[in-house]
Amino acid sequence: IIKGTNKVKKDKNGEYYITVTIRGKNERGERLAAVAFVLNYGRKKEYGLIRGSYFWTKAVKQAEDSIVPVYENEALKQKIFYISDDQFYFPNSNMEEMARYYATIYQQFSFDKFEKLTQLFRLDKKRKLNTFSKGMQKQAHIILALSCQPDYLLCDETFDGLDPVMRQAVKRLLAEAVLDQQLTPVIASHNLRELEDICDHIGLLHQGGVIFERELDHLQSNIHKVQCAFTAPKQRQDFADLDIVTMEQQGNLSILVVRGDSQRTEACMKAMQPLYYELLPLTLEEIFITEMEVLGYDIQQLIY
Repeated sequence: IIKGTNKVKKDKNGEYYITVTIRGKNERGERLAAVAFVLNYGRKKEYGLIRGSYFWTKAVKQAEDSIVPVYENEALKQKIFYISDDQFYFPNSNMEEMARYYATIYQQFSFDKFEKLTQLFRLDKKRKLNTFSKGMQKQAHIILALSCQPDYLLCDETFDGLDPVMRQAVKRLLAEAVLDQQLTPVIASHNLRELEDICDHIGLLHQGGVIFERELDHLQSNIHKVQCAFTAPKQRQDFADLDIVTMEQQGNLSILVVRGDSQRTEACMKAMQPLYYELLPLTLEEIFITEMEVLGYDIQQLIY
């Protein structure tokens, strides 16, 4: 017996989200419970997480009605492919043999695409995979994944081990698959710079929880770094009209990270009549560090 219950909560920005808890018994009769999903409440876009043996299929309030079991569900498994950080291949197998194996599982497997991508990456499909370098094994796994033509591609540190040219090639292939096949890649990476030019939706995870999740454009347009100089040093209370996340003072120079749209921020700065001010966009990495500092992490202390 498996039951799903949901709770509506608010994140630190006041936005609603759902946590779905799955409870049941395994084949040995042991009771199990796990938080299976975290999802924004009432969001029109379908956006979810894959956890355990369940797959989120629709963003609606009645979360328990949208849970579809993946375990032993062959039809649904054909829509999902997982590119792990550590690739697994059968001992002494080559790419051609792995392609034939995956073709028995994924009915939509395309040998034409497999041949095209193998030539593009210039890999020998008859060479044993255990003789490949780590980067070549990662390329082979990406080729096999795209040849399976899934609806959802789960990528765990997919760009690690690839040189800059191959990284750009993989990003281009993913973008083409999104346009041509309606592929949905879900990418987990510690390298945030790799995600900025390929992802349209970002979620930051920490210690098993979601710090925040936003559309990338909305995220970057609503947080800014402000550098400004005055005739005398300023205190945090002097910027009362700004939603300050962090502040650093270097003599008469103030460096702020503020939330809010750029027009309102600029209007507030002009009203203070500084000697100089400048609004700068934050990278994903800077946003992550800022959010961690808000949670109480002293980044400088960790570094030094």
